[in-house]
Amino acid sequence: MYPKRPIPETWGHTAVTKTKHPRQLKVGLMLPQTEGLRGPGVRSWLEVSDMARLAENVGFDSLWVVDHLLYQLDGEDQPRGVWEAWSFLSALAAITERVELGTLVLAMGWRNPALLAKMADTVDEISGGRLILGLGSGYHRLEYEAFGFPFDYKVSRFEEAIHIVCGLLRDGQIDYTGTYHSARDCELKPRGPRANGPPILIGTNTGSPRMQGLTARYADMWNLYYDITHNTVAGYIQALPELEQACALQGRDMSTLESTVAVLLADSSADNWWDRLPSGLAAKPLVPLTGPPESIAKELIRYDQAGVSHVQISLEPTTCASIEAFAPVLDVLDAHSN
Repeated sequence: MYPKRPIPETWGHTAVTKTKHPRQLKVGLMLPQTEGLRGPGVRSWLEVSDMARLAENVGFDSLWVVDHLLYQLDGEDQPRGVWEAWSFLSALAAITERVELGTLVLAMGWRNPALLAKMADTVDEISGGRLILGLGSGYHRLEYEAFGFPFDYKVSRFEEAIHIVCGLLRDGQIDYTGTYHSARDCELKPRGPRANGPPILIGTNTGSPRMQGLTARYADMWNLYYDITHNTVAGYIQALPELEQACALQGRDMSTLESTVAVLLADSSADNWWDRLPSGLAAKPLVPLTGPPESIAKELIRYDQAGVSHVQISLEPTTCASIEAFAPVLDVLDAHSN
């Protein structure tokens, strides 16, 4: 169906890449779930599954899904539909072998935290230990109100939720009663393939010291989206002092917190929807990366040099053709790592 590169050798249940020189900077692909974004119309599961298999075959390190129930850009009369994240992720775990699978990020405001921990351990089992559990507090009021979830006290609700999720995944049990969430004498049984569960990533924003503090306290990884960094390495570097301060207050060495950044790439056929992101998300306009593979790889290497270990690529549009076209960028990055 598509030209394929050899899939890395695997054994047992968990896929393992056998190479003397692993890629220094991990590169992930954000899959299209939202109607009319990253390509026209609604993408069927068959289309997305083909993209996922192709991305794994051409050498991406990870696949990522977003978590929205509805999504409306500034100036639009009607919200766009979105496929549910956790359902997609479970299916991706079953059809892929090597790539890590992540959420960028799950909105904790409409999820029971104890049940979420159970689901995460289960998907980690299905995937053979490839899940990255990305979590956030949510921001898009429209979908909360449409589906009947509370939008108030988002950070306070998140603080209780992350405490329960981490307690269950790290220790296997918790007994906790809070203002918004509780888990009484709760245990995770059976356990997934990793004794301490999957790594936890928290999506953060600038100007939110409480979320920065929770990231420093609980997360294994953190993420900045391109609407926060302005899609530049300089924007990423500018955001670092806030998290450095949060880590210092928690008594944590920031080098133990893995940095990830979402990066926007586009070709001439994209419709510039990122200039209509919901109000308050980003300084506009955003400028996507463009150009030949060598120049794109050079910019990604700058993220690596700035301390980023993993980038999540948003291809505009995301198609099998654009995934194939990105493959030479991975070749350049591999050559740089060697």
